[in-house]
Amino acid sequence: MGGTGGVTEMAVTDSEALATLRRVFGYETFRGEQEAVIEHVVTGGDAVVLMPTGGGKSLCYQIPALVRPGTGIVVSPLIALMQDQVDALRALGVRAGFINSTQDFDERRVVEAEFLAGELDLLYLAPERLRVDATLDLLSRGKISVFAIDEAHCVSQWGHDFRPDYLTLSLLGERWPDVPRIALTATATHATHQEITQRLNMPQARHFVASFDRPNIQYRIVPKADPKKQLLAFLRAEHAGDAGIVYCLSRNSVEKTAEFLSANGIQAVPYHAGLDAGTRAAHQSRFLREDGLVVVATIAFGMGIDKPDVRFVAHLDLPKSVEGYYQETGRAGRDGLPSTAWMAYGLNDVIQQRKLIQSGEGDEAFRRRAAAHLDSMLALCETAACRRGQLLAYFGQDPQESGCGNCDTCLTPPETWDGTVAAQKVLSTVVRLQRERGQKFGAVQIIDILLGKRTGKVIQFDHDQLSVFGIGTELSEGEWRGVVRQLLAQGLLAVEGEYGTLVLTDASGAVLRAEREVPLRKEPKRPAASRSSSSASGRSKGKAAVAELPEHLLPAFEALRAWRAEQAREQGVPAYVIFHDATLREIVTAWPSSVDRLGTVGGVGEKKLATYGEGVIGVLESLAAPAGGADDHFGPGAGADPGPEPEPEPDDDWI
Repeated sequence: MGGTGGVTEMAVTDSEALATLRRVFGYETFRGEQEAVIEHVVTGGDAVVLMPTGGGKSLCYQIPALVRPGTGIVVSPLIALMQDQVDALRALGVRAGFINSTQDFDERRVVEAEFLAGELDLLYLAPERLRVDATLDLLSRGKISVFAIDEAHCVSQWGHDFRPDYLTLSLLGERWPDVPRIALTATATHATHQEITQRLNMPQARHFVASFDRPNIQYRIVPKADPKKQLLAFLRAEHAGDAGIVYCLSRNSVEKTAEFLSANGIQAVPYHAGLDAGTRAAHQSRFLREDGLVVVATIAFGMGIDKPDVRFVAHLDLPKSVEGYYQETGRAGRDGLPSTAWMAYGLNDVIQQRKLIQSGEGDEAFRRRAAAHLDSMLALCETAACRRGQLLAYFGQDPQESGCGNCDTCLTPPETWDGTVAAQKVLSTVVRLQRERGQKFGAVQIIDILLGKRTGKVIQFDHDQLSVFGIGTELSEGEWRGVVRQLLAQGLLAVEGEYGTLVLTDASGAVLRAEREVPLRKEPKRPAASRSSSSASGRSKGKAAVAELPEHLLPAFEALRAWRAEQAREQGVPAYVIFHDATLREIVTAWPSSVDRLGTVGGVGEKKLATYGEGVIGVLESLAAPAGGADDHFGPGAGADPGPEPEPEPDDDWI
């Protein structure tokens, strides 16, 4: 392993990397781009790696750190999670440590001494530590095998998670030109990708871009009606007892949603920057260590969460960008099992986001870029085509022409209609108010006028005397809200001022003159939160981890989960640090009769075999032996078909 100093760079071979994968992580083969990335970095090359969450990015720097001489330095912004990341590596037998502001002087001194003595394989540092001369001096006195820059998209000032401290990381190449660097992220457009390369000063880096597709995630976006009740119905119907994350835009919304879910029998806790550090840490720790807990959070929560069994990510407010949305939804289904990305989206989301851009900080160029990000997000929400295809196209990848078959627009294709006349009615109302009365109003007043409602505000301003009053009774209020929302998304209406009044755009005239058609999506007649079971075909209700297990194996699976939970409690670590659910599924399917046989199961490396092997075999021996004979890899029961062999699920410190 790294740190011994006994291996020269030229002596490192592919077989060493593969042997390390098998010995430490318990997997027989690399997957995807892992092998090519590792080979390149092991031989001293720089790399920029774009891989989706769950793609095994962490192995791309962990294995080079283990086979190259010295200690791998991992730059990560995730201070609150470093302890868990280190615990997970130590459970694999990897000598890992971290230095950050949560430690006292004596704790830091111990880790520093281990680094200088060559007793660490991996050392995690927050980016701000590299602005401290003492840290740079420490690193200069040790042997470094590789620099890994985790969450590299944080260097992009136009990205969704900018961290100013990342701008200083180009100094790593300047001070240690002979140490390979690897920058990794789960999400980046072509522009962000180029910015990573430029700002980290990695012009000679080889670029590895894996597919951004996460086929196990079902993407669904529903019209917002009563979002908290829609969320509750969705959770009860499809994810009862599952762990998940619910994102809200404001702290107040986070608090109210968490209270609402808790009052309705869903275990939920809030997480936002307004809570004290102790409460945030406690809620994060519970989420990592407990089964079935829901965290309701602002986007401050989730980066770096290494919890493989998050079964859903829900948004009750519109994300600011597709990159942010992809990053947040990617926290679901890291174990490759069926998961859901669900969002409730409505007219007020569009108006609010437009207002935030106009009133926010930054110059005109920044506002233009923010508006472009929002436009792309709106296009994803309003598309009548495959959502996954739209998502992949945003990241520069070719979608499947036939659709993905696992998003709402593929499962239940939306109807479209010629909304040109409806659009003209909305735009005409805006024109009449402005030109005849010198007034500007928001969407509610526009719709009330179209519906012929004599509300107090309509009467106050004599809007019932307008020629457009009552010309829109063919549509319901909800349908008119959908029309206005889609006009905003298509740039045919704009939002102005702090009150969100509606105004025309340069493109509006062509519609009013009947020179441009306006295709619109039909609003569904009922909330999508009450979807029939057919819309979720192929998906299990409740625990996805057991969805593909025969019923007679479920008691063994649950027994192993109970044993794992006890081990995790005793050690004070999340359960997945012991074994992932995917590994437990493979164990009960194989039903090994000995510790040696257990070692052939994917995800069981040497250290875990030595630590937990007897315990796992003890649990299996306490249960009925499989009908087909022990070690029957077709599972208990003669001739049982286990289905396709699971893909390896390496422990991954990534989002």
